[in-house]
Amino acid sequence: MDIASLVGLLVCLGLVIFGIVFGNSFAVILNFMDAPSALITFGGAFMCILASNSIPDFVGGLKSFTLVFKVPNFNTSEIIGKIIDLSNVARKEGLLALEEAAGNLDDPFLRKGIMLVVDGTDPELVRGIMETEIVSIEGRHKAKIGFWEDLGAMGPAWGMIGTLVGLVNMLQNMDDPSAIGPAMAVALLTTLYGSMLANWICAPVAAKLKGNNGIEMMAKEIEIEGLLSIQAGENPRVIEEKLKSFLAPKDREAIGTGAGGGEDG
Repeated sequence: MDIASLVGLLVCLGLVIFGIVFGNSFAVILNFMDAPSALITFGGAFMCILASNSIPDFVGGLKSFTLVFKVPNFNTSEIIGKIIDLSNVARKEGLLALEEAAGNLDDPFLRKGIMLVVDGTDPELVRGIMETEIVSIEGRHKAKIGFWEDLGAMGPAWGMIGTLVGLVNMLQNMDDPSAIGPAMAVALLTTLYGSMLANWICAPVAAKLKGNNGIEMMAKEIEIEGLLSIQAGENPRVIEEKLKSFLAPKDREAIGTGAGGGEDG
């Protein structure tokens, strides 16, 4: 589990609650709960998103919330190490020997690329097939990211709609001054709910999904370059240095000749 996301969301909520109850009794939290305001803000925002998506896409978008708590299973240093190992196998035993090595890999994308190489597929066609799959994967990721970005935009908008509804109701009862203050407070709650939805939930989720997508896309780009380099018969050490260029300097030290490093053989 990615503890950072869980801690961040919980602490944000805790800080808001602390700000509300600081200097007051905890019962004051009840002043910030209003069912009609919640229905207008959350109901309106989610139903607008439903109206702009199919039901399966809407459900899939909601389910993607759980992805922010999962650590991306893409260790680029480990991936490069595997590719260097494969390049050493190909250099010593030939490309056909990679078919057996591919059976031990858990990564279906890398395994698919290896089988294309073993089958003697043209390098440009290998790149085209693999990049087409990347585009498809990224498209699905962007759909999930767009879901949360759109929901984040709808939250404040529907919060403002709720506020305007509350203000109209308040102005209709101006003859009762004692009711103006409570009515204004309820009207403003919808704006608070909308801002919370956008900035406490939607913005962090969208940002986390973008970050995870970037990590996966870089890992797959490394795999493509590595496979094409193996197919071209490049020296494993040259492949290693080429793939290391994808990494930050501090991450390059994790790849050594003792753990998947290239051989000159």
